[in-house]
Amino acid sequence: MAFDWHSASLTRTTPVNENYKNTQNVRRFMIEQCGTAFKFDRDFMAWIRNGMAKTLGDVADEWQRRQK
Repeated sequence: MAFDWHSASLTRTTPVNENYKNTQNVRRFMIEQCGTAFKFDRDFMAWIRNGMAKTLGDVADEWQRRQK
């Protein structure tokens, strides 16, 4: 059964896999983790989908790292 990125409960330990989607649910999670300045851009989305194992916590941490 495929993970439902639209309605599943997301946590920092949610794995990002090949079925990952940038949904409103993910955007809400990322705003909660990173603040209202959060936004997706092409480079960041490419990093998320680069095939390396990561979690949503890793994604939030990377976005924050890129803002420094």
